[in-house]
Amino acid sequence: MKSLSPILLFVYKRLDTLQYTVNALQNNYLANESELFIFSDFAKSENDIEKVLKVREFIKTISGFKNVEIFEAQSNIGLANSIINGVNKVIERYERVIVLEDDLVTSKNFLIYMNESLNFYEKNLKILSISGYMPNINIPVDYKYSVFFERRTTSWGWATWKNRWEKIDWNIDDYQNYFSSFQKRWDFYKLGYNLYPMLGKQTRGEIDTWDVQFVLHQFKYNYLSVFPVVSKVKNIGFGVDATHTSKNINYNDSLDQSKEFGSFDFPDDIFLNNSISKKFQFNYSALNSILNRFF
Repeated sequence: MKSLSPILLFVYKRLDTLQYTVNALQNNYLANESELFIFSDFAKSENDIEKVLKVREFIKTISGFKNVEIFEAQSNIGLANSIINGVNKVIERYERVIVLEDDLVTSKNFLIYMNESLNFYEKNLKILSISGYMPNINIPVDYKYSVFFERRTTSWGWATWKNRWEKIDWNIDDYQNYFSSFQKRWDFYKLGYNLYPMLGKQTRGEIDTWDVQFVLHQFKYNYLSVFPVVSKVKNIGFGVDATHTSKNINYNDSLDQSKEFGSFDFPDDIFLNNSISKKFQFNYSALNSILNRFF
């Protein structure tokens, strides 16, 4: 295996979920050989200062990695700037990065999967990113590979390369002109019912995000992302259960725990599997969102 990709961990004020995130990452098979860069944003309001300071106390105790380097913002710069600036800082030196936020629990083979995927698809410029997260969809029983490809990325544990990342235009002021045709808006809508409205909210300053710009770039240039058939990441950042869970819950129950190097079957040919794509698109559809609310 080539030299391991650095891990970037972005934290804010959620000490409880962060502790689960770090514990799972420390238990990864390649943790002690990997460099960890932690980016801590400062409090947006006085009410959050104490929480941020507790997080900063905790991250200074983190061990179990080849090296741990911490960057603490002196003012609140927001999630988007934190991630964009942090990735820019590290990717310039290492050429590729693995990115996590403070509410993501990873399987033990997460780092193996991410590094092997980055190695395998490094020279294939059709691939924009690697996803560690896999939506809750059923893969056809006759599908023989360890990964599949889709037309949008995910922010729940991902990786990319410098020569892809540096070409993204984070200024999306012209998105309405780009989507002047109904067909183009409809094609974008099929990637996620909430993506187009998010572009408007981002330009109006109503939300602070980076991933909708990432997906727009991917859509414009017809890039694909790699997804595992078995998820390597679970998001624990939702609802009351995420912040008041008992310590004996095993968040890795449904995650892939195999540890063998070279155990992933990567297809050389890049293709969309029609059956998987239909299920993938439904997962991000308005109908699925409505059904989830009720059921």
